[in-house]
Amino acid sequence: QVRLVESGGGLVQAGGALTLSCTVSGFSSRIYFMEWYRQAPGKERELVASIRNGDVYDYADSVKGRFTIPRDRPKNTWYLQMNNLKPEDTAVYYCKPTRVAWGQGTQVTVSA
Repeated sequence: QVRLVESGGGLVQAGGALTLSCTVSGFSSRIYFMEWYRQAPGKERELVASIRNGDVYDYADSVKGRFTIPRDRPKNTWYLQMNNLKPEDTAVYYCKPTRVAWGQGTQVTVSA
């Protein structure tokens, strides 16, 4: 049974940092495409960062230079390192590996 677990969210002050984790279990193959999304209250879900073909990384302009997907990670586990967080980063964050259903997300709240 395929299972996706997201974790690492929390409350942090502006300028702080958090690292989100996303792990898929029960999936025998290595997953080469995945995306991090976020959804703020009253807004549409937006793409934050992605990995293509296992080694092509892309970031939304709003997070470029602050958010990073570390390259060193276990199979089918991804992290989102978030530095210099801003109040506008407040949202529920989701990871979306290809061929895996959406999870519940993890809440990130950044206070001013």
